[in-house]
Amino acid sequence: MIPLDDPSLYINRELSWLGFNVRVLEEAEDDGVPLLERVKFLAIVSANLDEFFMVRVGGLQRKVAAGVMRGTGGDKMVPDDQLTRIRSAVRELVARQYRCWGDVVKPALAEKGITIRGASDLTADEEALLQDSFRAQIFPVLTPLAVDPGHPFPHLANKSLNLAVMLRRPNEPEMLFAVVQVPGIRPRLLPLPGGKDFVPMELVIRRHLGELFPGMEIVDSVMFRITRDSEFEIEEDEIEDLLAAIEENVKQRRRGAAVRLEIEANAPAEMETFLVNAFDLFDEDVFRANGMLDLTLLFQIHALTGTPEMRDPAFLPTPAKEFPTPSSMWAAIRAKDILLHHPYESFKHVVDFIEAAADDDNVHAIKQTLYRTSSDSPIVKALQRAADRGKQVTAVIELKARLDEERNILWAKELEKAGVHVVYGFIGLKIHCKAALVVRKEEQGTMRRYVHLGTGNYNPTTARTYTDIGIFTAKPAFADDVTLLFNFLTGYALRPSWQKLIVAPIRLQNFMLEKIEQEAANQKAGGKGRIIAKINGLLEPMIVQALYRAAQAGVTIEIICRGICALRPGVPGVSENIRVVSVVDRFLEHSRIYYFENDGKPEVYVGSADWMDRNLIRRVEVVFPIEQADLKARVIDEILAVSLADNAKARELLPDGSYRRLVPAEGKPALRSQQRFLELAAEAERKSNPIPSPSADSNADSPRPAKRGRRSKG
Repeated sequence: MIPLDDPSLYINRELSWLGFNVRVLEEAEDDGVPLLERVKFLAIVSANLDEFFMVRVGGLQRKVAAGVMRGTGGDKMVPDDQLTRIRSAVRELVARQYRCWGDVVKPALAEKGITIRGASDLTADEEALLQDSFRAQIFPVLTPLAVDPGHPFPHLANKSLNLAVMLRRPNEPEMLFAVVQVPGIRPRLLPLPGGKDFVPMELVIRRHLGELFPGMEIVDSVMFRITRDSEFEIEEDEIEDLLAAIEENVKQRRRGAAVRLEIEANAPAEMETFLVNAFDLFDEDVFRANGMLDLTLLFQIHALTGTPEMRDPAFLPTPAKEFPTPSSMWAAIRAKDILLHHPYESFKHVVDFIEAAADDDNVHAIKQTLYRTSSDSPIVKALQRAADRGKQVTAVIELKARLDEERNILWAKELEKAGVHVVYGFIGLKIHCKAALVVRKEEQGTMRRYVHLGTGNYNPTTARTYTDIGIFTAKPAFADDVTLLFNFLTGYALRPSWQKLIVAPIRLQNFMLEKIEQEAANQKAGGKGRIIAKINGLLEPMIVQALYRAAQAGVTIEIICRGICALRPGVPGVSENIRVVSVVDRFLEHSRIYYFENDGKPEVYVGSADWMDRNLIRRVEVVFPIEQADLKARVIDEILAVSLADNAKARELLPDGSYRRLVPAEGKPALRSQQRFLELAAEAERKSNPIPSPSADSNADSPRPAKRGRRSKG
């Protein structure tokens, strides 16, 4: 029998992540998806690849440069081999992305009157208009940068778009080089009259290079874009001030080594060689694009207003019937636990919870974790207001939230100015759990604690586009545990003991292993073993091996895993009882749910952690049980059952690591899980409120297209 730690039983992390991006691209290729949503998915592919190169590829390149020849993870693939396979997969993915854009989506937009013009498509009047715009608004901010022995190659910002210019003096053969950076201070697509025809800014700059280099002969110009290594490591033993250390590392990130050069497909070899040498790259780090560089500019097209027929139908998240008004929250939570399924049910209730606590004279203290939040967060404002009113307010802010460090530093300083106790957590661990605690004096004079726990960030913006679960409770055991959790995060504690919460890195990994082994033991004893996990990633080898052992014992295992999955299902003798599906649709699947059959007494746990090594070992995470019977039944019979039944947007993972899109069996109807959840939420609202009335969410949860949140973040 094949050993369960054999590398052939594991899918490489990076290749699995690229597979997720392929599934995102499939949504752009699907002609059943509304046109502007296809545009959005094309942009997301580019944004995801940027982060992938900045974090994952940069790390692998550092390992190769350091001579590391040992592979990590279950698959044991060495860094050099990973880079080779990554480059090949990315080239194939990007070529497919540009075919989708250039051959399908762009022409379809043109049929709807939305165009991105090329140089040959402009009329004389449009040329004149763009020339005026260039001279008045663009030319003043441009800086032509010569590259010669007296002018070293300039440092160019990460992800900036640039023009490399080849030029010479009249009647002189010597070729000269210069660089012009496309300014990022205004939208890249310049609108023509009418508002639905656009010209890329770089095209306008390119057509007026002569004004930047007067008297020179412009020989050629090439668009290029550089991606820099943006991952940093903190030397924990040398840190005296975590905030100062992270601020300094964020500054260093801007000067990280180049890891990828994107360049126009028709760029001359001489220009490519010049840029490769300038950035100290290798030829294999060059990625040629058959079209406009950086398709994240398509978010600008997706944001166009007045185009509802080209979008997913607008919806308003359903208000929870338990919360008729914000002032009634305390009584509602005292009465019973309340579960919300976002974005189908309104996240505004979570905002109301913090705002009500800030404004209620009977509330004495608020404690909350903040991992990522929106740029204009009402939650942060409520915490500031609460502190201004003299309440004890504590915010545990994770400064190390990748690529959001600067925003979190800003919020931390603003909260401190308002008198909030700001805690940055642990040096060696990221605080990723989602928890809020409100301490309120009740009418009888007793102090009661109200708790919110969730699977997603306290971010009203991403809450419109991420699927998550949150629960409100006033149960004493949960309140005790969350109180202890915050004391653990803000003070000193060696190994706290919780009644309900399962906390990483102290207990969570062993807990999950025990639950998986429990199912195997029950199956062997003649019972029915079953495991269902809805997660974003599955990577930890100890968990994978435990699942393999359970499957070999006969346990039925169903995994809904959106992104990275190292486990290979369907391997004879190893994982024949394991099924893995990934749902990619309108909303980003983000909730984490764990179901264990428990010999006929099902247990359900929800929380912030995936089955990834980082979640189980290197982060503070919280998983908690759903105990109230009606809520447990809802998670099992509605959320998990509908997700598993999806045959419209689900893809099944095959043993070779590829995915097969599911289609309805003959005679069976199609079931799109996210659409079904929208229908269920609407049905619940009709039952609780048969007379139509304005939604309580008209301000917080607008049907307008939301600004994009990072899709690959947890």
